[in-house]
Amino acid sequence: MKDLLTLREEVRPGDCQVVRQIVESTGFFSPAEVDVAVELVEEHLSRGPEYGYLFVFAESDGEVAGYTCYGPIACTEGSFDLYWIVVRPEFQGKGVGRYLLGETERRINEGGGRRLYVETSGRAQYAPTRSFYERCGYRREATLEEFYGPGDDKVVYVKVACTV
Repeated sequence: MKDLLTLREEVRPGDCQVVRQIVESTGFFSPAEVDVAVELVEEHLSRGPEYGYLFVFAESDGEVAGYTCYGPIACTEGSFDLYWIVVRPEFQGKGVGRYLLGETERRINEGGGRRLYVETSGRAQYAPTRSFYERCGYRREATLEEFYGPGDDKVVYVKVACTV
């Protein structure tokens, strides 16, 4: 599948709507979470990459199949957060997420990054997401009980010396 994908880092004004559609299409995220995903695109467009939100978009035949949003963690040396990784449902299970994550790791590594942190929910709905990170070499670093709400833990993963 990755041979059929093209990658781009450039964020375009139309990506606000594209990100909204992709995030909504998964059925995982609340309207407030969807708005946050779009806000990060808007921040990048208005303030530039120096503001700290970087993107990798994977496209197939001109359609965005998925994307990542990541950035350096303030006041750290070489630590990054993965804010979003989202793949359209019709592209899931085809290696698009793994490819996007690997390309994001590569970019972080080339920029001197040493660690990539990922936060996700501990709810049962997110079991496949947690399994994905573990299959990609991430280690569960912490669980913050009921962080998001009653019965909804925050699970933090880390990958050290990000490499593809």
